[in-house]
Amino acid sequence: MEQSIRTQPPGPRRRPPNGAAGAAVPGPGRAPETAGAPAAAPAPAARLRPVAGPPAATTARPATPRLRLRLPLRGRAEAPLYGRRRTGRPTRLTAIGTGVAAVLATLAVAGLDRLLFDGLGWLFGLGYLAVCFQLAVRVRYVDLLAAPISGPIAFALALLLLGPVTSSGVTAQVVALATGLALRAGWLFSGTGLAALIVLARFVAQRRIQRSR
Repeated sequence: MEQSIRTQPPGPRRRPPNGAAGAAVPGPGRAPETAGAPAAAPAPAARLRPVAGPPAATTARPATPRLRLRLPLRGRAEAPLYGRRRTGRPTRLTAIGTGVAAVLATLAVAGLDRLLFDGLGWLFGLGYLAVCFQLAVRVRYVDLLAAPISGPIAFALALLLLGPVTSSGVTAQVVALATGLALRAGWLFSGTGLAALIVLARFVAQRRIQRSR
């Protein structure tokens, strides 16, 4: 029986006959057991040493978030102001806004001059020049003609409402207006001419910019 097991060719093992069904078949690396030999004592268990691995992870502290403080930069062109962004450009007036601003500002200057000096003199003239300058600078490009037109209308309206009147009646009002315009023609033409020059300069500059593009 032992000789047949040793000489068995490699491959699938054949089952022993029915008479030797209970006989143990040794493995390929194991010596066959004899009938009368005592059972070998079990080999002592090998002492296994733990493999050195990474050290146990210590309790990590939660990372504290870093706070970054952003300070507002001075002089920033696009800093938000009351929910809007500043672009650095002056406020532009429409045609209606130019007319309303001209009338209100001219009447305010005329009223101040009459309150202080009891008439419309040099303070009214200087105020009219300042009003014409601001209108020509702040009007929109598409409404440039509104600046030199609104100024004379506001000037005449201030003379009609706050100018000196000798007698009542429509004719007296017209004569007083014509007299006031004649006496203050220098201030009227100076302010209107200043507004016209600024408007013309803005128009030429804008046309050059558009051609260069």
